Amino acid sequence: MEPAASYDGMPSDVLIVEDDPIIALDFEDTILGLGVKTVRSAANVANALDMIADRPPEFALLDVGLIREKSFAVAERLEVLNIPYAFVTGYGTRLPAAFATRPRLPKPYSTDALQALLKNGGIKL
Repeated sequence: MEPAASYDGMPSDVLIVEDDPIIALDFEDTILGLGVKTVRSAANVANALDMIADRPPEFALLDVGLIREKSFAVAERLEVLNIPYAFVTGYGTRLPAAFATRPRLPKPYSTDALQALLKNGGIKL
């Protein structure tokens, strides 16, 4: 059985929920460069929920504002499964109270901030 995280504290499987393909590819390249083995992307809530049902990730990055929807249903599912995640937003989006304490990664993000977030399992430092 494969360990839950690599020796350096990074998750081995990350799910990105992002509707902009350029941003999703940038995240994917950066995350793979940090040593994560598998990165999967979903452009909408339905695809993300299907991917989680098929194989739960070890960590997820959720763009708050997707085309015609918000990613909160994905966050709720991750909460139930006890999977760490962080919201990604380029706007000062106010999160619902249930998610107010979840970590956020601003767009544009720094590689150092992303790496720290992944290594700490989404726990805000």
